[in-house]
Amino acid sequence: MRRGIPSLRSLGFVKKSAISNKIYSISPCFHSNSPPSLLEKYKNLVEQGKLQNDPYQERVAFELEKLLSRLQQYEKDMEDYHVKLAEWEEKREEERLKLLVKEAEEKQETGGGGIWMSMNKQRDRILEKFAIFGKKEAGIEPGVGRWVSYLNRERKLNSLVGRRPVVPPAPKGLYIYGNVGSGKTMLMDMFYSATEGMVKHRRRFHFHEAMLNINAHMHKIWKNQVEGKSLQSNISSWITNLPFDMKVKEWLAAEERYKQDVQMKNILLAVADEFLIDQQADERGASILCFDEIQTVDVFAIVALSGILSRLLSTGTVLVATSNRAPRELNQDGMQRDIFQKLVSKLEEHCEIILIGSEIDYRRFIAQRSNDQVNYFWPLDSSTLKQFEKMWCQVTNQLGGQITSETIPVMFGRLLDVPESCNGVAKFTFEYLCGRTVGAADYIALAKHYHTVFISDIPLMSMEIRDKARRFITLIDELYNHHCCLFCSAASSIDDLFQGTEEGTLFDLESFQFETETEGGKLRTDVLAKGNVGSVGAPSGIVSMLSGQEEMFAFRRAVSRLIEMQTPLYLEGVRSLHPYFQKQHQGFGNILSSNLQARASS
Repeated sequence: MRRGIPSLRSLGFVKKSAISNKIYSISPCFHSNSPPSLLEKYKNLVEQGKLQNDPYQERVAFELEKLLSRLQQYEKDMEDYHVKLAEWEEKREEERLKLLVKEAEEKQETGGGGIWMSMNKQRDRILEKFAIFGKKEAGIEPGVGRWVSYLNRERKLNSLVGRRPVVPPAPKGLYIYGNVGSGKTMLMDMFYSATEGMVKHRRRFHFHEAMLNINAHMHKIWKNQVEGKSLQSNISSWITNLPFDMKVKEWLAAEERYKQDVQMKNILLAVADEFLIDQQADERGASILCFDEIQTVDVFAIVALSGILSRLLSTGTVLVATSNRAPRELNQDGMQRDIFQKLVSKLEEHCEIILIGSEIDYRRFIAQRSNDQVNYFWPLDSSTLKQFEKMWCQVTNQLGGQITSETIPVMFGRLLDVPESCNGVAKFTFEYLCGRTVGAADYIALAKHYHTVFISDIPLMSMEIRDKARRFITLIDELYNHHCCLFCSAASSIDDLFQGTEEGTLFDLESFQFETETEGGKLRTDVLAKGNVGSVGAPSGIVSMLSGQEEMFAFRRAVSRLIEMQTPLYLEGVRSLHPYFQKQHQGFGNILSSNLQARASS
């Protein structure tokens, strides 16, 4: 069953001449009246019939509203804290260099550092022998003399400068968990939108994108260390011109190198400190992380998330997260229990843990009101294909009509060729996107770059195309997470798309790859994404295809999201929520601000 071509205006598409008017009307910067609160927005959507009232959702909206009310003061507290922290860091580094130079002067006085270096080497040998004869449990290793010197210097700095300023107490975030389609992501996104202009550092990540970013940061730091770029720029600039002998300068360089090595031993701390700063280190203030679908799918995910989230929460970041499981139920396989327990303790300390306990998949419930699937064309017959191509022509004509091919950047220096595109709209075949060795990084780049995506010739999913089905689920995840408008031509309806076979369990459906460059090749790591199954009903085809609960959840979520992407509420949000239009609004706001400033000064 299929529907005729809907109005382009109902999908958010307007003629070029109307785009600027749209920007005027929806930009929040120019409304004189204060916007409704998050809870009021939720109730308004219920009154308009766009949402079904749910007591669990209303409670979460209420808690998020309370959190918003505390953020304005917290932003001011964090601004003051960061001023103090910057002053403390500057003074500490100044005193550290003074201590190093003083030690270097003492070495210079002893004759180029020869006596001092001999004494240090002799001390290291004594400590190493001490470690061999009965003291191995103390953890003393070769070079421990430099470690002792480093610690002594740190203690002196603590007495001279004082300890690091204390982070002001942060308001508790929220950890929201529940079944597929229960409204977790919707409420989190409403909160994230409400924080615009309220805090300086705010990021929203889905699990896939977060893991890719963590890996990218780690690789960047590791690569800088291997190539020695950071070391040369930071050390040679101030040591070279000092009035010391070469041996003393070598000692200074070694001490600086050792300091960097110590910092690199816990690379996750360095990653966490840059994770939320969007290339704006001069802007000090509060940080908010909205994290969709927290999962602990393997050892790397547990270690990385534990280290980074613990650091962020300890330094004042407010976390609002969603998951299909409660924190203590995330690690079903019992991997890295000690590290996992630390992560759980941090989440429970810094977040209110709230269950959305509804048994209803609201995506499916709301979609039933819209009567039909407005941009999902099936089956793959000549009539459907004509409608699909007609829609492509209408959309591209409204946006300028010039169809071109282009190449877009992907993470880790890779590129993705786009065969057909037009002003934020792109068209692909299923085989091109899911039949090749591409993954989450490619889909994230695509979803960020294009507000509307056409995908043709989607087949029935089965064991025979397991890898393609896996990629398709990841693709839907990213298109949904970035609020893209999706047009499809497919072999069956959404409910029947994931058609089962009797060949056995389809596993690893949520796996994806993220890549980093290594010398002489690629480092490819698979992160297997798993989830939980709620009691929401599923089409019989899904159940027959899968035997594991984790795999069933993957399909339930994909079907649920595909259904929601057909609803008017979702389609209306494309123009305001997709990054493509947000950049336009920001650019327009900057132009208008400049014009107002020019008028004021004239």
